[in-house]
Amino acid sequence: MLSQAVQDAINAQINAELHASYSYLAMSAHCDHMNFTGAAHWFRLQSQEEYAHAMRLFDFLLARHGKVELRAVAQPRAEFGSIVDVFQRAYDQEREVTQQINRLYETAFKEKAFDAVIQAEWFVNEQVEEEKSTREVLARLTMVKDDPASLLDIDRELGARGPEAEGAAT
Repeated sequence: MLSQAVQDAINAQINAELHASYSYLAMSAHCDHMNFTGAAHWFRLQSQEEYAHAMRLFDFLLARHGKVELRAVAQPRAEFGSIVDVFQRAYDQEREVTQQINRLYETAFKEKAFDAVIQAEWFVNEQVEEEKSTREVLARLTMVKDDPASLLDIDRELGARGPEAEGAAT
């Protein structure tokens, strides 16, 4: 059985993943309202991916006979100044999630909960990709500034994103 410290850390991470999902959904709504439908699609898929991450931890905790303790999910930011601001917030959020995952890994390791370490390791690797993809979109948006044609091209590319086939909910 997992120690209380590990269970608490996993429950905190479940909440963090659900908050990230909720935040991305708010970003999706904002982008759609601003007629960046490609970015709205991208953020909706990102929201679904974060939800799948929460469920991965949820299922792991139940499989280890731990107690899931769902907490209130804080209201996400819903207003942004520009599409660059939205992606800057997304990038900042991914960096925050990386720190949260690192704390989960550290707790699991200290508690010698090696099954939880392995689970957390998957998230450590996933965060490398999450930060990279968000940082790259942010860099491209920053580069083109307010050029309408370039913004439309980037939005079109974001709209072409398909669902991830990573098996995050397994």
